[in-house]
Amino acid sequence: MAAKSPLATVKSFFADLLLWSFFVAGLAAAMGGAGAVLDGTAKNAATLAGIAVSLLTGTRIAKKPRIKAFLSTRPVLWFLFLFNGGVAAVAYFAMDGAKGIATAAGMGLVALGAAGGLVSGRRRSEGDRAQDESTGTSATGW
Repeated sequence: MAAKSPLATVKSFFADLLLWSFFVAGLAAAMGGAGAVLDGTAKNAATLAGIAVSLLTGTRIAKKPRIKAFLSTRPVLWFLFLFNGGVAAVAYFAMDGAKGIATAAGMGLVALGAAGGLVSGRRRSEGDRAQDESTGTSATGW
């Protein structure tokens, strides 16, 4: 792979900076930062817009190769599974009404997604092991 030109490196840096800035701003608006400035319908609209912006930019960030590789490691998947599963259980019992159910459902979905990554990673590693045994090689190449 050829080295990137200095202009391409600078453009990539500023594109990443802008993407992360929108992500953080969306999270801040979604988590109630808009409530410090706005009231009523405007506050609700800013919160929903913040959720949309953070989801869109977070999805774009998660597709980057280094982030994707980090998120698919077993320790990170275990953390996501256990932490989000725990938060889902606590939210269901600690919050009242629809907010508690919605929070528990959202966090539960993230936990199930992490569990799916753990299961598919296990199947993949078992398949690799079976292939190595059939060919007489190992993961180290010896």
